[in-house]
Amino acid sequence: MATEPLTIKVGTRRSALALRQTELVIAALQQAHPHVSFEVHAMATMGDRDTTTPLPEMGKGVWTSELEAKLVSRQVDIIVHSLKDMPTSLPPGCVLGCVTAREDPRDVVVFARRHEQQEGRRYKQLRDLPAGAVVGTSSVRRAAQLKRRYPGLVFRDVRGNIETRLRKCDEDGFDAIIIAAAGLLRLDYGKRIAQYLDSSTEGGGLLHAVGQGALGLEVREADERTKELLKAAEDTPTMLACFAERSVMRTLEGGCSVPIGVETSWVEEEEAGEKKKKLHLRVVVVSLDGKQAVEGERTQEITSLAQAEAMGKELAQKLAGEGAQQILDDINKGRVSGAALKVSDDA
Repeated sequence: MATEPLTIKVGTRRSALALRQTELVIAALQQAHPHVSFEVHAMATMGDRDTTTPLPEMGKGVWTSELEAKLVSRQVDIIVHSLKDMPTSLPPGCVLGCVTAREDPRDVVVFARRHEQQEGRRYKQLRDLPAGAVVGTSSVRRAAQLKRRYPGLVFRDVRGNIETRLRKCDEDGFDAIIIAAAGLLRLDYGKRIAQYLDSSTEGGGLLHAVGQGALGLEVREADERTKELLKAAEDTPTMLACFAERSVMRTLEGGCSVPIGVETSWVEEEEAGEKKKKLHLRVVVVSLDGKQAVEGERTQEITSLAQAEAMGKELAQKLAGEGAQQILDDINKGRVSGAALKVSDDA
C-alpha cells in the first residue's frame, strides 16, 4: 500500500528577502528529501505592517510572534526566520530546530547614488563622510557603535524592506545607510555595497547583530519527524556560533533593539603539538550615545550546543559585572520613563 505523500507547511514573512530565504531553505531540504512537498504560507507581521514606530518601542517578537501562533496552532510546520529577528526565549512548545549555513554576517555601508554620480566626490568609506552627514539605520546597535567611532555623523531612523531602504537612501536626504550584507547579497544588490564593517575596520569597527546572516528554522518541540527532516539543512559550525551569540543576549536580557554587538569566527590553535579548532567570540555593549562601552572576547574549543551556550553565558556574565548590565539597565529605565512621559503628554 502506497504511503500518503508528506507535505510540510512552511511559514514565512511576505517580504522579498524572506521569500528568497525560504526558497533557499526549501531547495536544501528538497534535495535531501525529494519525496516531500513544501507549501509556503507567507504573511505580513506587525513589524512589516508598522513601518513608522521606532523598533525599540515595538517590543520583542514584532517579526515572529504571529508566525509562531500559526506554528503552535499547527497551521504551519516550520517557520523560516532571519535568526537575528528571533527572540532568545521562544513560546512554550517551540524550539530552534536548525540553523543553516551563514551568509556574510557583517554590516555594510551603502552610499546614496548622488554621491556615486558626482565626479571625484564618491565616498569609499564611512570615515570619508563630512561632519553633519546623515546616516540611516533603524538599529540602535549600529547607531550606538558608530556614534562611538564617528561622533560627527547624524543618525536618522530608516525603516522598511531592503528595496524601500535603498530607495529612501537615494531619495530622502540620506548620505548613506547601514544595512546587513546578507540581505543585499541574497537579493543580488551586492553592487551597492561600498564598505564592509567589522571589528577590524580602519577608523572604527562595528560588531554585527546576534544571529545576523543566519537562518533559523523554528519547529514544534514534539514534532520529531520534522525535526529529523530539518537536519539536512543544518550547518553545525554556524549553529554552534549562533547558540553562543544567542546565549550572550539571553544572559544580558537584550533584544534586537538593544545595543549588543557580537562577532564569532572559527580559529585554529595548537595545543601540545595538536591543532584544534576553536570558537572565538567577541562582544560589545554600548550606551545609546556611544560614550560608554564594555567589551570582551573569549576563545574556546566548542563541540556541543551546551558548551556554546555556556561559553556565551560566562562571557556575558563577566561583561555584566564590568558595567554592561548597568548600561542596559540605564537604557531600559530611560525607555520606561520616556513612555510614561509620552502617555502623559497624549492625555
